[in-house]
Amino acid sequence: MTTYRLAFTLDSDATFGRGDGLAGVVDAEVQHDEDGLPYLGGRALKGVLAEECANIFFALEKSDMADAWRAAAYELFGAPGSDAQAQSILHVGHAQLPSDLRAAVQTGVRRGELSREQVLESLTAIRRQTAVDPASGAPRDETLRSMRVIVRGLAFTADLSFQGQPSPETLPLLAACVKGLRRAGQGRNRGRGRLTARLFDPDGQDITDAQFGVFKQKVAP
Repeated sequence: MTTYRLAFTLDSDATFGRGDGLAGVVDAEVQHDEDGLPYLGGRALKGVLAEECANIFFALEKSDMADAWRAAAYELFGAPGSDAQAQSILHVGHAQLPSDLRAAVQTGVRRGELSREQVLESLTAIRRQTAVDPASGAPRDETLRSMRVIVRGLAFTADLSFQGQPSPETLPLLAACVKGLRRAGQGRNRGRGRLTARLFDPDGQDITDAQFGVFKQKVAP
C-alpha cells in the first residue's frame, strides 16, 4: 500500500456536516470526534474529489479525450456498478487537524483539563441565517436556522492510500481533481467551505503542480 497525503487550508468558515443538529443549540452540527475536534469524513472527501473528476470528464468528453482517462478515473473512484475487479484502489481517510494539535488536545481531555465542549467551541462558531421573501425583502417567518462552522484558517490533512500500483495517468488525474477542489461541506453556494488543497507524495514532497503539469501536457500537448 502506498500512501499519499491531501492537505487543505480553510479560506472561509466551513460546515462539514454530520446530518443532524443539537436541540436548542444548532440546527446543523459539524462532524467532530470524541475530543471535540472537527474533521471531514473520508467518504465525504472522496465524494467531492469524485465530483471534481466528473467536472473534468465533462470537458474531456467534449474534446473526445475521455476514454484515455477513464481507467484512471475508475482506479480513483470506481466504475458505476463495478465488480471486485473494477473497484477503486484508492482509500481516502478522514481529513483531520494536525497530529500534534490532536495529541495535545487528547492529553488535555484525558487529564480533565479540557472538555469536549470547550475544544469544539474554541475551533468553531455559530452562524445564523434566515430565508428572505423575494417580494418584500423581509425575513420569512420561522426560517431562522443556526449552523455551526469551523473557523477559517485551520489546516487539515487526509491520507490517500492506494491498494495497488496506480497507472501512469492516475496521479496526474488526481492532481487535477485536487487543483479543482475549491469548496467542501454545507453552504458552499453561500460562500462557506472555500479551501486551498495540495497533494503530497509519500516522502512529503508537494507534487501538485508537477503532476498537474503532466495532466495538462497530455490533454493539450
